[in-house]
Amino acid sequence: MAILQATDVRGTVAWLGLVPERAASLRSEPVGSVAAEFAGLVGESHSGLTRPSCSRVTAQYPVRGTPIRNTRQISLVSVEELEATAAAMGIPELPPEWVGANLVLEGVPMLTLLPPAARLVFAGGVVLTVDVENAPCRFPAREIDREHPGLGGRFVGAATGRRGLTAWVEREGAIVCGEAVRVHAAPQRLYPPLTPGV
Repeated sequence: MAILQATDVRGTVAWLGLVPERAASLRSEPVGSVAAEFAGLVGESHSGLTRPSCSRVTAQYPVRGTPIRNTRQISLVSVEELEATAAAMGIPELPPEWVGANLVLEGVPMLTLLPPAARLVFAGGVVLTVDVENAPCRFPAREIDREHPGLGGRFVGAATGRRGLTAWVEREGAIVCGEAVRVHAAPQRLYPPLTPGV
């Protein structure tokens, strides 16, 4: 029996964007569609089959810049979690551009809690594999400060547990705004050695 199964969790692509030059800015630019290739999204500065290790993986790769597989090709967030984060920050809205998002989904409850290795299967055929939760950091705070001076520092606390996910391309194709997506996942079981009190 296949371990990954289609679930009843579904959503819609509400927004798409690309970060054209990460060295210049984290801010993404809206587009109507994206081409997803095995190396990532065409035109996205985070694309590539490999990437240099960074501060997020120093426990695994103490030497920063070590070439590793790029499982952080795509940044996913949700309409609902962006709204909740904006409310927690006390600002009227948190546009996906400010957090460098590539893909905004609507209707997927608690997107950030989707388990690693879950698949996002798009109606047009693209499949993305969830890597891990995208922990909030100071870089979106800088973009937010440009619009709401002095409030960017609230981002990390407000976005904890709802910053979204990183993912990589498992099946190539095009993703368009308004497209339907369905979550496929394996059965969820706790791993006792990592679960306090079990």
